[in-house]
Amino acid sequence: WLAQLGWDVAWLADADPAQFTETGPWQPAHAPLPAVPLVDADTLAERLQQPGTLLLDVAPGVQHAKGHVPGARWVLRAQLAQLLPALAAAERLVVTGTGDALARLAAADLTRLTGRPVAVLAGGNAAWAASGRPLATGDDGRLSPRIDRYRRPYEGTDAPREAMQGYLDWEFGLVAQLARDGTHGFRVLPAA
Repeated sequence: WLAQLGWDVAWLADADPAQFTETGPWQPAHAPLPAVPLVDADTLAERLQQPGTLLLDVAPGVQHAKGHVPGARWVLRAQLAQLLPALAAAERLVVTGTGDALARLAAADLTRLTGRPVAVLAGGNAAWAASGRPLATGDDGRLSPRIDRYRRPYEGTDAPREAMQGYLDWEFGLVAQLARDGTHGFRVLPAA
């Protein structure tokens, strides 16, 4: 694509493969996760019986709808500061999700924003289910709008699939349109 757009492109062709010693998928460096209090499923079940406990789920919206701890309120981590008024009445905050990483980051954010400790369900929603407890399904009780997933133009709208197919047909015809245009630098490379 870069060459077709007119960029100079080069390949490293004479390197000795023995020089490359790393194997396996690339792993980006990650800062240590914040230290936050962790609770297990039994402790969370006890806390949920106490008035004033609010459980927040930071899993992707589609995962929350497929299965979450009953009573969990779905939130976007990016909107936690905006949600503080809705969280103010809670005496205890616990965060869960599809794993620990995002939940721990959200809990650290909430601790910073509220000045009080926020716990995380160790192992997230999977740990709750593994403890033999049921998961709830559906989208009820969201505190954030479900804007965390890109939807195709025809999903969730009344736009017919034919309109999307028309768009795709136009897009597939772009190379031929560019050939007729002549005012650009794009050129299709021959197959190798």
